[in-house]
Amino acid sequence: MEITVFLVCLVACIIGAISGIGGGIIIKPVIDTLGIMDISALNFLSGCTVLSMSSVSLYKNRNKYIKLNNTIPIYLGIGASVGGLIGKQIFDIITNNFYDNIIEIIQSIILFIINIFILVYIVVKDKIKSKNIKSKIITLILGCLLGIISSFLGIGGGPLNIAVIYYFYSLSSKQTTLSSLIVIFFSQLSSLIYSLLTHIPNFKHNILIIMCLGGIFGALIGSKIAKKMNDKKTQIFFINVLIILLLLNIFNIFKSYGVINI
Repeated sequence: MEITVFLVCLVACIIGAISGIGGGIIIKPVIDTLGIMDISALNFLSGCTVLSMSSVSLYKNRNKYIKLNNTIPIYLGIGASVGGLIGKQIFDIITNNFYDNIIEIIQSIILFIINIFILVYIVVKDKIKSKNIKSKIITLILGCLLGIISSFLGIGGGPLNIAVIYYFYSLSSKQTTLSSLIVIFFSQLSSLIYSLLTHIPNFKHNILIIMCLGGIFGALIGSKIAKKMNDKKTQIFFINVLIILLLLNIFNIFKSYGVINI
């Protein structure tokens, strides 16, 4: 089981580091399929893994050739920190009032809807005029909303970050990826701090170490691969990942409803 979990986190975080989706959006549905831990533990461990991945990815990208308008990542990050706390509280409220399978269905359906809209947007985005937001207030609000969704789903933000940053800030694929990783880092950091101060779910500590190691090595490998990819290749890679995620969402929705038994 430990080897399987490590490989899932490694591959997910390689993909996450390349595309900026975080990795958690892959870790959650795949490990959920294995049925080896409850939803609260999975949310917490997935968040920790994504935090380790984003930390290493951002460190590797420090002082790189990618030039960013500092206002965007800083204010998105601040908003994501607040949103991470709110999203974690929402998740705790729901887990205290619903069974795990209901929560799994809610999360899978939300992910499915988000991924459908994002896939459509990414495919036709060249035909849609993007914005070039300068307002710090709007950036804070967007960061907060992304942080809420990221923390609630335990996925690190995922494709939603990419689509929102693409549309509202007109950045290149590589700039968008880096900005998304900043949002992921701050939202998951605040979510982790909240969990440490309130309630930490039960889990095997060796699993936490294994998952975080997968996140770290995934970030190191993914960062090297990302350097060799241009914007077009990054976008094509992202679209393919979205399609796979949609199939995973459909599978988990059926599994949660009991249509598929494994």
